[in-house]
Amino acid sequence: MARILIVDDDPALLRLLSLRLHYEGHTAIEAASGAAALAKLEHELPHTMITDLQMPGMDGLQLFEAVHRRYPLLPVLMLTANGTIAHAVKAMQRGVFGYITKPFEGADLMREVDRALAVSSALGADMPSEDGGETWREAIVTRSPLMEKLLAEARLMAQSNASVLIYGESGTGKELLARALHASSPRSAEPLVAVNCGAIPENLVESELFGHVKGAFTGAMRDSVGLFTSAHRGTIFLDEIADLPLAMQVKLLRVLQEREVRPVGAAKSHKVDVRVISASNRLLSDEVAAGRFREDLFYRLNVVGLTLPPLAERREDVVLLANHFMRSLSQRYAKSITAFAPGGLEQLSKAAWPGNVRQLQNVVEKCVVLCTGSLIAATLVQSALTSQGNELLPLDEARKEFERGYLAQLLKITNGSAAQAAKLAHRNRTDFYALLARHGIDAALFKA
Repeated sequence: MARILIVDDDPALLRLLSLRLHYEGHTAIEAASGAAALAKLEHELPHTMITDLQMPGMDGLQLFEAVHRRYPLLPVLMLTANGTIAHAVKAMQRGVFGYITKPFEGADLMREVDRALAVSSALGADMPSEDGGETWREAIVTRSPLMEKLLAEARLMAQSNASVLIYGESGTGKELLARALHASSPRSAEPLVAVNCGAIPENLVESELFGHVKGAFTGAMRDSVGLFTSAHRGTIFLDEIADLPLAMQVKLLRVLQEREVRPVGAAKSHKVDVRVISASNRLLSDEVAAGRFREDLFYRLNVVGLTLPPLAERREDVVLLANHFMRSLSQRYAKSITAFAPGGLEQLSKAAWPGNVRQLQNVVEKCVVLCTGSLIAATLVQSALTSQGNELLPLDEARKEFERGYLAQLLKITNGSAAQAAKLAHRNRTDFYALLARHGIDAALFKA
């Protein structure tokens, strides 16, 4: 089964297309206009899209261009009347996957749909692959269109040996994405070796990465093959690559260029066949500009790039992830927890999550550990969300909280002098006293 978005301002044709796709076992997502289609895409990413060329307001070509900017891998089929075939051909030159001439036969429609689905990169977790499953991405729990687009790009990248650089804030799941890339690649049967570049002492980085021979340095009691050799024919994941010392960046560049490593203390080098995936929570282009990262190494690593969105930009995944963590952690701690009580999930959805998915997992784990019943109470969720700055407040409440903190800060600076505080705030005394009264603040409490 595939999800297919169909866009047409003609209700009868929209219904006909929907029925035909349902008959073939697909899920049809209907939109009566280009604007409605864009709104649907925000909620769920289809495997392909069929749109009429001539529509009022936003026509099919304008819709395609808007979709193509955000989802360049999504195949789009264009419905066109006989008199507009020339326009359809021009549309294909701009990237439209194919066109279907009206009136059309059901078999012709499905032939084009099948052709589009055969090359669709917008594969969701419920879309079976040639090997019968989507195990390559099973550890990534999402229903976000942003993440589906990212995973589609990742799967295309996985088929080559090109180096991949993954950007993302801490806790967004960079290693999970690297593992998914490896699992989807032709190297999946070979090892994936993960190393945190910032966690290895600087004097041991070369030995850890490239190995050493016995006696190469004090404490080298036996030969060590190194992580690159351990990953031979597979993938090496260099996490936090920006933390790699400059001296080691030179040696890593040589390995990437020559495809061979020389263990510390060895007289000869040996060939290695390794696909390199690196990751950073800092932009390497900024590190290059600051002189902390070699430009030539940056271009070697950044052949293709992926950027993981923070959890705040994929809020539709918060509840999904929270329930996933609740089930897996309940099993780990031998608890019989079945759900979050009303209000608990709402609090999680409102939180800002500066620590991203890792922070959400940590909060859910606290709740599971402390829960004594079958439901995680909203009060338990609230206590786990210890940082007040993590809560996403409504605008009015956020404004009041800022004003209250701002007024208190002024009174601390002026040792409780409301007159001086009013001057610092560039407000007259009457207005300032009114603000204090509105927030129930007594200036006398701030006197030294």
